[in-house]
Amino acid sequence: MRVDTIVAIATAMSNSGIGIIRISGEDAVKTADKVIKLKEKNKRLSDCETHTVHYGFVVDGNQKIDEVMVLIMRGPKSYTREDTIEIDCHGGILMMQRIFELVIKNGARPADPGEFTKRAFLNGRIDLAQAESVMDVISAKNDFALCSSVEQLSGRVSEKIRWIREKVLHEIAFIESALDDPEHYELDSYSEGLYEKVSEILQEVEKLLKNSENGTILKEGIKTVIVGKPNAGKSSLLNALVGRERAIVTDIAGTTRDVIEEQIHLGGFSLHLIDTAGIRDTKDLVEQIGVNLAKDYLEKADLVIYVADTSSPLNEDDYQIMDLLKGRKAIILLNKSDLNPVVFEEDIRKHLNQTILPVSAKNHMGIDLLEEEIKKLFFTGKISMNDEVFITNARHKTSLLEAKKSLEFVLQSIRDGMPEDFYSIDLMNVYEELGKIVGEAVEDDLVNEIFSKFCMGK
Repeated sequence: MRVDTIVAIATAMSNSGIGIIRISGEDAVKTADKVIKLKEKNKRLSDCETHTVHYGFVVDGNQKIDEVMVLIMRGPKSYTREDTIEIDCHGGILMMQRIFELVIKNGARPADPGEFTKRAFLNGRIDLAQAESVMDVISAKNDFALCSSVEQLSGRVSEKIRWIREKVLHEIAFIESALDDPEHYELDSYSEGLYEKVSEILQEVEKLLKNSENGTILKEGIKTVIVGKPNAGKSSLLNALVGRERAIVTDIAGTTRDVIEEQIHLGGFSLHLIDTAGIRDTKDLVEQIGVNLAKDYLEKADLVIYVADTSSPLNEDDYQIMDLLKGRKAIILLNKSDLNPVVFEEDIRKHLNQTILPVSAKNHMGIDLLEEEIKKLFFTGKISMNDEVFITNARHKTSLLEAKKSLEFVLQSIRDGMPEDFYSIDLMNVYEELGKIVGEAVEDDLVNEIFSKFCMGK
């Protein structure tokens, strides 16, 4: 079946020093020959060796459009495993659009979002987990997310999943062979050995699921909600962390009534900061909506920072907040500690046992200690990939949860003394669920949905 030749602008549509036009498909070189005139006389791209770079001009008939460098990469040694041409032109929006339209006029069609990576997947160059990590590399929000995405692109997740699948497939094959040919395969006492093997596989799956919690937090950022009673200094803290005047700060209690969100980076990871309205009993309808929102965000947060105003005595508003914090990951800040305090650490300790730090958000005092405590709370003070495999994709986590459930069914069937064919059914489901992660058991509709979220030209 003949495959279309596609073209896309692979760099951002903004004025820059260089722009890249990418062409891929059976007629990529033939199409490029129609629009590229090489500096060397009587030489065409179709005469050139693969993986070489050439100087020339984009032409429309006899008219020179731009002076360019052209890369030729013949399949299967290319990103898509198809013949691929990349035109490096001047990075003006109008110039890139002009060359793009010229290539279309000469036989290519516009690529769909993610179609280059989709072809790499369909042509067997990368699996689905690696393909998804391409977009994660592009959209990484912090150092860890970038490092994790690159590791996944190199195949770390895929290798682990395939290793587990091989173990599962071995047991399925043995059971099926024994059921078909009992004279040559012995199933007596097999279930005891299988129970141990399935337990080990379950531990591997559970380890991946456990890492998925940290992986998601590190990829998306720690959802951090700042709470406190009105005028405690929440907005000042937000501004201190962000490094600019993001929130309005006044001496009037209740200034913040809506939710303010910011993303900041701290030593390789990121915080998704949410500043909320001061929590207190109020008859003001608008302020009450803000208070309810603050409580809702607190319930969904990965981390809560409680800003306690040490310049005024604790009141019912503080006690209400402290009740909400019990059993949660939280850091308590004794704010305005540069003033004459009337609230001390021991006053808070009567109600909460989380980390307590003295700070002055207004004077940026103690902010560095807060950053260190957050690292300790989530990463034991150090962020490192080590040899861990982190699951950061929600689709992968769903498949792992289904695999875990089926493995537990196998163990229960063994404990209940069920026939061996029951084991095989659930093990096959494990094998298929894990196959969805790497794309070996996935429907076309899902593939199309995944790649539709990619950026153009990738």
